[in-house]
Amino acid sequence: MGFFKNLFSKEKKEKLDNGLQKTKEGVWSKITRAVAGKSKVDDDVLDNLEEAFITSDVGVDTTLKIIDRIQDRVARDKYVSSDELNNLLAEEITDMLARPDTDGELEDFEIKKTGDPYVIMVVGVNGVGKTTTIGKLAAQYKKAGNKVILGAADTFRAAAIEQLDIWGERVGVPVVKQKMGSDPAAVAFDTLSSAKAQGADVVIIDTAGRLHNKIGLMNELTKIKNVMKRVVPDAPQEILLVLDGSTGQNAFEQARQFVAATEVNALAVTKLDGTAKGGVVIGISDQFQIPVKYIGIGEGIDDLQIFRPDEFVRSLFLSGK
Repeated sequence: MGFFKNLFSKEKKEKLDNGLQKTKEGVWSKITRAVAGKSKVDDDVLDNLEEAFITSDVGVDTTLKIIDRIQDRVARDKYVSSDELNNLLAEEITDMLARPDTDGELEDFEIKKTGDPYVIMVVGVNGVGKTTTIGKLAAQYKKAGNKVILGAADTFRAAAIEQLDIWGERVGVPVVKQKMGSDPAAVAFDTLSSAKAQGADVVIIDTAGRLHNKIGLMNELTKIKNVMKRVVPDAPQEILLVLDGSTGQNAFEQARQFVAATEVNALAVTKLDGTAKGGVVIGISDQFQIPVKYIGIGEGIDDLQIFRPDEFVRSLFLSGK
């Protein structure tokens, strides 16, 4: 069993390395330029490093935190060579990242069985990969041995209901839906009622991706949450905000608005395989202190991974170009 587990871990690591390749190439090239011709980390290196991180979409505030930490280490250790810099960066950045409150004994996509379903309410603007993420989550949770049900509570767009239906068929999980324009809270209520009746383990609820009216969005999401609690008192255990990593700093603004609109407690950052802006994961995790729980590193169903800060940072800074 341990042998196969190690093989699986190796496979996931390779997928992570491949999925982050564009970001790694960008970060490595910028760090290489930052330390060019330097035997130790001095003020010039720190200035160049600051520019490298800001242009890698880590964000200004988080970049300044990283630079402060490196300065403290250099002062404390007296001498830090440029060759040691990547190890130093990996240690300090890993320490900064918010971490999910998960049970270390559970395997990926396993949940504690409590008798009630584990409810994930998914939020995010249209176009970030929300429905695709839901489909991949459903596939992964089902693969881990859970009975999964989807709820199409984005009743604002007929296309959203249809897309979720397609994913349900593809993955082999039922989708609870109503006609376009129905009350989203009613769909959520029906989904949880059906899930309880069928003994489902995981429920994933899609919601409308609208930000043009923040107060309307807030009221709608609050109503959905309150209605679900009538069926499952702890629901939703996870309010998952999906962000498109390829949008860089725009993802920060989306996170800001959704965090203001509802009690987001987990993040999924998608489309990291096609962008050099993967540094946004570091900035968002640090700035909002909300754990990144899932990352999308490819188009395949298995290319949605549980986010592990240590492995993510190691892949960026310690696994080579």
